[in-house]
Amino acid sequence: MFRIVKFADLTEVKSDRLLDRPDAFLPDLATSLNNLGGDLSDLGQREEALAASQEAVDIRRHLAQDRPDAFLPKLAMSLNNIGAMLSKLGRREEALAASQEAVDLYRRLAQDRPDAFLPDLAASLNNIGGDLSNLGRREEALAASQEAVDIRRRLVQARPDAFLPDLASSLNNLGAWLSNLGRREEALAASQEAVDLYRRLAQARPDAFLPDLAASLNNIGGDLSNLGRCEEALAASQEAVDIRRRLVQARPDAFLPDLASSLTNLGVWLSDLGRREEALAASQEAVDIRRRLAQERPEAFLPELARSISVTSDVFTALDRQTEAAQAAHEALEILAPFVELYPENFGDLARAICADLVQYSAAAQQAPDRALLERVARALDGGETATEDPAIKALMPKFVAILEEAKATGVLDEAALAELPESLGDWLRTAWSERSGEDQ
Repeated sequence: MFRIVKFADLTEVKSDRLLDRPDAFLPDLATSLNNLGGDLSDLGQREEALAASQEAVDIRRHLAQDRPDAFLPKLAMSLNNIGAMLSKLGRREEALAASQEAVDLYRRLAQDRPDAFLPDLAASLNNIGGDLSNLGRREEALAASQEAVDIRRRLVQARPDAFLPDLASSLNNLGAWLSNLGRREEALAASQEAVDLYRRLAQARPDAFLPDLAASLNNIGGDLSNLGRCEEALAASQEAVDIRRRLVQARPDAFLPDLASSLTNLGVWLSDLGRREEALAASQEAVDIRRRLAQERPEAFLPELARSISVTSDVFTALDRQTEAAQAAHEALEILAPFVELYPENFGDLARAICADLVQYSAAAQQAPDRALLERVARALDGGETATEDPAIKALMPKFVAILEEAKATGVLDEAALAELPESLGDWLRTAWSERSGEDQ
């Protein structure tokens, strides 16, 4: 807190000095605002962080017009920072625009001075990979992440102490994007390398690297589960939860969102192993945390709340509490629907999974699903066409439900039964089933 006060006071002093000598003190003011934004973000004060960082961008953009050699690198840094902050606030298109401008600037700078700017280019590629993935542009996200890994491997060969943390970060992201594209063995290899690196780093500097170790454990849990290694997935997820509980005790604003993510995953893996009461407790705790977060920042946290509620609905049905399962699936889809309409590529897989759950759990509870809600989501996913209005599709719903029920009992989809469905509906079911493996990485 002392450092925040110091920077805030310093910013006020430099603003006063600008009245007398603007050319002399504008660069210092931008630096102070940039630092203030970073500190506020670390404390979870994201709106305030964004305001300070945006002002730093505006000043540095002005300075770079007159003296590009001196101020383009600092403008690129501020754009990188603001892209990350916009992403945390759920402002995905703006985040991508800022991150893309940072990548373009650093690429130009690295061409002239690679030793100075290749590390910054790798960092900006790491960031833009996340922004592209958040908008459903997964192949582009993978390409950016792979370029960042390649650059950082070369940097580690020359200076391992300086660049190992950066390589671990890029490997973590690479594993996530590979997993999103179904390349599961490659995803696990990248995630395992990230875990191993972060574990070494956290042993030497726990305060600095425990958060990163927890994030990498969260990711590798999904990779292990995708390959059917459920006990190992549970162990990784439990370790991530344990680390994040300790972090939340010290800095709740910064780490509560991460704890909710790990608890959601833990609920999935516990349920898959038949420990359903424990699964319900974990997933309900995640829901409670995300409800509180979504009240303060709905754009950022409502989609994650929908995801946690969806996991809770799965646990309810596993406990044969079908009415509660159907109610939870309905709530999850109702929360997610506006985001599907805005970002169908990003939230489509989750929406399809929840739609499938809503149909199945409503049938098990002997009640009709909300057709208007299902059709609203279908229109968003199908560009205006509503599959649920098709009488032929309606006639296949009992078979659709039976396939899902058998898959939940056996852990795999019956491909012979899927082959009897229309190809588009079979593909739809496969996508919905694949989304059931837990939190997006």
